[in-house]
Amino acid sequence: MEPQTLAKNKTLVIGASTNPSRYSNMAINRLLLFKKGVRALGLRKGEVNGIEIETEKVEFDDIDTVTLYIGPQNQPEYYDYVVSLHPKRVIFNPGTENTTFYQILDQAGIEHFEACTLVLLNTGQY
Repeated sequence: MEPQTLAKNKTLVIGASTNPSRYSNMAINRLLLFKKGVRALGLRKGEVNGIEIETEKVEFDDIDTVTLYIGPQNQPEYYDYVVSLHPKRVIFNPGTENTTFYQILDQAGIEHFEACTLVLLNTGQY
């Protein structure tokens, strides 16, 4: 069974990277460690611990959480995409804060907050 199919509600990591020093990469690995389902979207194809990084905006139907690792200047092309996934929540990791995106998510009834995915996982708040 693929790691992506282990959990029913999955987290989509936007800004995924194969570089182990990137926080998005650390988040993918930590989500897997905590037995969370993971999907990944990035600029370049690749794989992180068995999770394929998609480069196209796939219409996943099982995304519970979106966690962002792209700066606000690169987020506008993802506004409609994220809303179309109907996630329960969107996590804005440090450096990704975006009040315009907050307003869009508010209008769509999607919870959002500024936090660090790694800290949330490590403190049992995820």
